[in-house]
Amino acid sequence: MNLSLQVEETLKALAIPFEIVEHPPALTTAEADSFITGIEGVRTKSMFLTNKKKTAYYLLIMDDEKRLDMDKFKEIVGANRIKMASADSLMEQLQLPPGVVSVFGLLNNTKKNVQVFFDAEILDKKKMSFHPNVNTKTIFLSTKDVLKFVNAIGFEYTIIDL
Repeated sequence: MNLSLQVEETLKALAIPFEIVEHPPALTTAEADSFITGIEGVRTKSMFLTNKKKTAYYLLIMDDEKRLDMDKFKEIVGANRIKMASADSLMEQLQLPPGVVSVFGLLNNTKKNVQVFFDAEILDKKKMSFHPNVNTKTIFLSTKDVLKFVNAIGFEYTIIDL
């Protein structure tokens, strides 16, 4: 199934309204932002992280303009070392290539072994934007519906202060 179609079908089945903007492939968050200028919603950055032994996986969603403090994040999750997960790990866990990681990748995590974290700073925004598992579209939905989606597909999430 088309990766973005899977996202759209799931959102429709959950009665979650969304808006999609199609655009040329975006390889960076800055490039993606240039295609959606003027549309309300926090521009998110989703990072797929792992511990040193690759025994734990973390999906962190935060404002795309904020820099991740890896030391603070590893303290929060109680790991000795945190790093960006490899392209192989990303494919294995979320069935996604690099550059399109988002909360919607959780649809492909059948093991339900990814821990989900949201930076508290973005949760007071009315809407969020993500790539719907492809980099040629950006999807906008309400923040409360993003959280509803995560729970509806069987994941818990943790709100953290970065």
